[in-house]
Amino acid sequence: MLTPTEFSRIQLSLPILQGADSQLAREFQQAAFLARVPVGHDVFVEGDRVDAIALLISGVVRVYKIGETGREITLYRFGLGESCILTANAILSRQSFPAVATVEQEAEAVMIPSDIFRDWVKRYDPWREFVFDLLSQRLASVMEVVDEVAFHRMDSRVASLLLERCRRGNPIKVTHQEIAAELGSSREVISRLLEDFSGRGWIQVRRGEVEVLDVDGLEERIKV
Repeated sequence: MLTPTEFSRIQLSLPILQGADSQLAREFQQAAFLARVPVGHDVFVEGDRVDAIALLISGVVRVYKIGETGREITLYRFGLGESCILTANAILSRQSFPAVATVEQEAEAVMIPSDIFRDWVKRYDPWREFVFDLLSQRLASVMEVVDEVAFHRMDSRVASLLLERCRRGNPIKVTHQEIAAELGSSREVISRLLEDFSGRGWIQVRRGEVEVLDVDGLEERIKV
C-alpha cells in the first residue's frame, strides 16, 4: 500500500493516474507498492513466472533476447512513466516471460500484482487504454528492430548507433561488446567495423569509449 505522500509523488510521474477516477485511484493506492532495483539486476529472465508489473518512476530497463549462441539483441528500453509490454502480455496470457529485462540505470518502480492488473484491464477503460497504448508503442519499436536486422547492413547499423549516441555525449562511453549486444552481432564483427571507421578518420577508439570525429562520414555510410 502506498502512503498519501508516495501516491502524490507517483501521480506526477504516471499520466494514467492524473486522469483516473476516484475508485481506480483509491484501488491503485491500496494495491501498489514501491520497489527500488539496483543497476545490473535482472527484473525477469526468460521463463520466469510474472507475478507483478513494474511502472517506472525513475531509471531505465533494457529488454533483450539471448540467442542459442549467446548473442544478445535489444528489443526496447523503457523509462519514466512507462512499463514493459512483454510483462503485460505475460500477465494477460498467463505465460512465462519470453526475454530478459535488466536494469541499466538504478530504478524505482511502482509494482502492481498480476491478478489486480488483469482485473483493472477488465473493469477500467482508462487502464485498458493505457495497456493498449503501451502495446502500440512497443510493437512499433520492435518492428523497427526487425527492419534493422533484416534489411540493413551491420556497418550501417553501427554508424547509426554511434551517431545517435554521440548526440547525447561525445566521446561515447561504450565497449565493443556492448555495441555487439545492442545490435545482435559478435564482438569480433564490431571490432572489425570500428577499426575500419577509425582508419577512415571517422572515429577514434579508446578503451571503453568511442569518439566521433566525422559525423558526415558516418552519415554517408548509412546512406550507402
